[in-house]
Amino acid sequence: MASNVQVVLKSEVEHLGSFGQIVKVRRGYARNFLIPRGLAVMATRATMKQAEHERALAEKKAQKLREEQEKMAESLKGVVIMVAKEASPEGKLFGSVTAQDVTEALERKDIRVDKRKLVMPEEIIKDVGTYMVEIKFAYGVRGQVKLEVKTAS
Repeated sequence: MASNVQVVLKSEVEHLGSFGQIVKVRRGYARNFLIPRGLAVMATRATMKQAEHERALAEKKAQKLREEQEKMAESLKGVVIMVAKEASPEGKLFGSVTAQDVTEALERKDIRVDKRKLVMPEEIIKDVGTYMVEIKFAYGVRGQVKLEVKTAS
């Protein structure tokens, strides 16, 4: 007869819970899988109290990091970057503006952003004009910069 035990998770376990959660699992699952791998400890008063303390510390740290990300996103509001490309007289680019081009333009303004964090306004920018490029930060924070695509002279 299988019985359940309570464990405190030490890290996120897929389909079970996240750090600091107290969950009920089968005794064998806890004894043979979670505890030997360091993913959980048996739930006692001491471990539950420590888990709550660690969770509170993690939430404070996450809040601080979120505030820093929001400040960074706020500082990007007035930023305008320019990318110059060869274009036809009608304004069609010979090529396209990519996330790499935007990243390089941001680096010229001393703003370091991973190109995978950029949300381009269109799949491919192939026309001269002004676009808004969104930057995804951690914790769901987003910022925007204005991108001006000009013809190279």
